[in-house]
Order: sequence, then C-alpha cells, then structure tokens
Amino acid sequence: MTPDLRFANYQRLTVRQKKRWLEILLSFEFKNSYDVHDEQGRASLAVKEQGSGLLSFLKRMFLGPLRPFRVHVDDVESGLTVLALERRFRFVFHRLEVFSIDGKFLGAVQKKWSWFRRIYHIESNEGRPLAELFGPIFKPWTFEIRLGERVVGVIQKRWSGLSKEFFTDADNFGIELTDVTDSRLKLLAFAAVVLIDVVHFEKAKG
Repeated sequence: MTPDLRFANYQRLTVRQKKRWLEILLSFEFKNSYDVHDEQGRASLAVKEQGSGLLSFLKRMFLGPLRPFRVHVDDVESGLTVLALERRFRFVFHRLEVFSIDGKFLGAVQKKWSWFRRIYHIESNEGRPLAELFGPIFKPWTFEIRLGERVVGVIQKRWSGLSKEFFTDADNFGIELTDVTDSRLKLLAFAAVVLIDVVHFEKAKG
C-alpha cells in the first residue's frame, strides 16, 4: 500500500504526545514521540523522533524548537516504518519534508511570510501548493486547512489534562479531515502536526 492510500479512509485522527516522567521531573527535552489514533479510537501509527548520542542531545537542549530532526512514522500493526519526516535547521520559514521509507519525496509543509498570522503551504512533490494552513489570530490553538477560501479541515491542539498542561509541554492534537478528498493532502496535513507542535507549542528548555 502506498503511503497516501493508507490515509485515504481517515476522517479524523488524534495525535497524542508521549512524555516520560524523567522528562517531566528534570525539564529535559527528550525525543518527541506520539501515538496516533483513528476515529474509532484504534491505535494506528506511532511517530518517533530519531537520533541518539551526545550531538542529538545537544541539539534538543540548545536549539530546542529550532533544531533539525528526522522522524519515523511506523504502522502499529506491522511495526514497519511507512514515512520519514525531515526538518533542516532554519531560523525562519520553517519547512518539513515528507518521504516514503524508500526515499521518494512526497511533499512538504512550508512556512510563509506573514506579519501576524501563522500561514503554511502544503506543497506537492512538484512544489505546487495543494492547500494552506491558516492560523486565525484569535484561535491560537487552531490551524484551518484551506482550499482557496474554503475550509476543508482543521488541526487543533486539545486540552491535555491539568497535570500535563501544568507540568509539561505534552500536546494532544485533533485532525479533522472529513471534507478533504485528496489522500495525499491528508497525509501531508497529518505530517504538518509534527512541525506545528515543535514550532508553536514546544517550550524551549534552557
């Protein structure tokens, strides 16, 4: 099954960030890890930031939300890696590139210039804009998936519970894809959650 077809039947996804108690107690930024559940609540995918050793640790500690990273997306049932997400270091105009596990470039999520609003383009593998992610000023936890002026989906940070919100930067996200008909766009909107979480919601540990 190709990566985009895997997402064809998804209507809603819940992305839940996993935090270790050692990370909570020491305020150290460990590698990000997320569990992904479908609309029936079934665990479908596991998202894991890659990297080990001293250099990986130093990037997380000193670069924080600006750090470059590679993330693998694994199928829970088979345990096989189905996607790779890569982010290179940038101060601004953040970009996440999405690849199949055999190295085929599938598309990207690209931050666009705006004085006040949070705007990203979801791009095809040819660099063509497929949709826009638009963050309304007065809805800081929400990103609308737009085709022109029409909103076809939403990425929204959800309340994670008092203990998580107070003590950690663990985040839960809901992805509404009911009106998205392009399976490739569904895949890339899902991948965008990882970049949005790191850039907009992850606290830098100093």
